[in-house]
Amino acid sequence: MTTTNRSREIRLKARPQGDPTPALFELTESDVAVPRDGEALVRNLFMSVDPYMRGRMNDVESYTPPFALGEVLQGGAIGRVVESRAPGLAPGDLVTSNLGWREAFTAPASTLAKVADTTLPPSYYLGALGMPGLTAYVGVLDIAGMRAGETLFVSGAAGAVGSIAGQVAKVTGCRVIGSAGTDEKVRWLVDDLGFDAAFNYHDVDLEAALAEHAPGGIDGYFDNVGYEHLQSAITHMNDHGRIAACGSIAGYNAATPKPGPNNLSFVVRKRLTIRGFIVSDHVERRLAFVAEMSRWLAEGAVRPRETVVDGIERAPEAFMGLFDGANIGKMVVRLAPEA
Repeated sequence: MTTTNRSREIRLKARPQGDPTPALFELTESDVAVPRDGEALVRNLFMSVDPYMRGRMNDVESYTPPFALGEVLQGGAIGRVVESRAPGLAPGDLVTSNLGWREAFTAPASTLAKVADTTLPPSYYLGALGMPGLTAYVGVLDIAGMRAGETLFVSGAAGAVGSIAGQVAKVTGCRVIGSAGTDEKVRWLVDDLGFDAAFNYHDVDLEAALAEHAPGGIDGYFDNVGYEHLQSAITHMNDHGRIAACGSIAGYNAATPKPGPNNLSFVVRKRLTIRGFIVSDHVERRLAFVAEMSRWLAEGAVRPRETVVDGIERAPEAFMGLFDGANIGKMVVRLAPEA
């Protein structure tokens, strides 16, 4: 097979022990094949880095297979078709894929999703209109079942999922409280996104902060952090409260398991529901999600924010930054100068 393009890409060189480090990643270059029948050649504009990728770097069984050592990493990306031999795809079309961590690739058209609405920034399809947005939408409306007049607490509220979750809850008519790791993020949540309250969890006692900002208790908790945050949320849940367990980033890099909540007796006494969920189990909600989220974006009811890092060579830096709180909103890597 002949080639007409070259692509830089990031491969997994070693498995992490604790916090991810630059030594785990290797920048390489390879040929990109000319498309055959049913295939398209795509040059990525943006790629996504997300906390769940940390789990895939471990060689353990999970809901998604681990990354293979020596192979190119994978993740959400949006790119432009350069060459196509597939019906329905033409040069210039925008497509999403799970083939991030590389500048270009050739793949079957069946693995690509054409973007119909090109009026929005392409990167939105990795955030507010992508996997993080759908996660927030399903978690707030379906898993936590939030209703107008109720109070939702969101941990990791300034991240890609948490910031959208809080805004979805506000659109629904809920009172929203968020936790974040810096004063700048707290101000953004309250002043720009309209959260009713937010606090810097590094500077306060979690129990005291929730008692102050939710004196009437909380009806729902969107959990992105786990551990101490989950324990405090359980303490302050109202009877029949619902917890949408989305992630537990506080323990992703722990060398040994962190202790869990010690107040689980409240789950019975308060008749709480704790439900973990994986967004890929809810693809049937995507059409409704895209329709509503597109409307909210057009109306300004949901206002995404992105932290943009330039260049494939800085993708590991962007990924590691997720665990240092370097991002506000969605962290994306821009791979093409014109993007």
